Amino acid sequence: MASISLKLTNRAPKKPIRKLPASVEIPQDATVEDAKKLIARASGVSDFNRIGLFDPTTNKTLKDRKALVRDHAGVVSSKELLVKDLGLQIAWRTVFIIEYFGPILFHGVIPFLRPYIYRFSPYLYKNEVETPMSQVQWILFAMFQLHFIKRELETMFVHKFAANTMPARNIFRNSFFYWALAGLLAGLDIYAPGSLADRNELGLLDYAGLALFAVCEVCNFIVHKHLASLRKPGGTEKGIPNCIGSSLVTCPNYMFEVLAWMGVILISRSWAVVLFIFFGIVYMRSWSRDKEKALRAEFGDRYKKKRYTMMPGLI
Repeated sequence: MASISLKLTNRAPKKPIRKLPASVEIPQDATVEDAKKLIARASGVSDFNRIGLFDPTTNKTLKDRKALVRDHAGVVSSKELLVKDLGLQIAWRTVFIIEYFGPILFHGVIPFLRPYIYRFSPYLYKNEVETPMSQVQWILFAMFQLHFIKRELETMFVHKFAANTMPARNIFRNSFFYWALAGLLAGLDIYAPGSLADRNELGLLDYAGLALFAVCEVCNFIVHKHLASLRKPGGTEKGIPNCIGSSLVTCPNYMFEVLAWMGVILISRSWAVVLFIFFGIVYMRSWSRDKEKALRAEFGDRYKKKRYTMMPGLI
């Protein structure tokens, strides 16, 4: 089978791949991932996921690892690849497991450390016997644990990732959002004696919040299962979502995620939970718009364009 000869150029001259060969010969049917493996082997790089490949004409990354190199017009016409060492990598599945573990940890520990955390608040807290956690606080404890354990199980057994890895340094930035906001701040606020969640009577808003949370968590799982079914194991292909909520928005999983957290807010009345979901909406708004653009670009008229990408009538 004929091969393709490509010139290799360091994309970051100040931080070059020192043993990068001047060129590489790849088979005609080589994928982007195949090219990464060949270049890594020739450069003495142990993890091929560290190798980033870029189109020399657009300077954009060759993101789809299963795409054929010959299908990238800029690469073929210039007969060149830009190459960059992306640094130490970590598997996406591992990233999510670490992120979601933070809230599980904090919401598991804070309720049992209340005598030490709140002992210097004499007007709110006397001791665990006289000021125990309320019924609503324990309900919120269960809701947080159920939500993030669900996310962990989905990460391990449901989700299929288009990319193998991400730069390991990003794990600290990504984890901060969950560990600090959903974990530490939300836990300290919700379980505090005298907080708005420190109630033993459930009212209409509480029952509405519980119902909203339960229904939307189930719907979110259904969407995740459907999205996973659109991609073959190890594949990177996209599919057109056709499941509950997909007639309304591009990303119904984000819609149900937000609505489930609205249920938590109705019960907790916590400023920390509001802050967490506010920043979550900011991130998901951007991701959902990118998803809409990608679906329109890939499927054209086969895809029914959506006006709203994650919240009907709003976003």
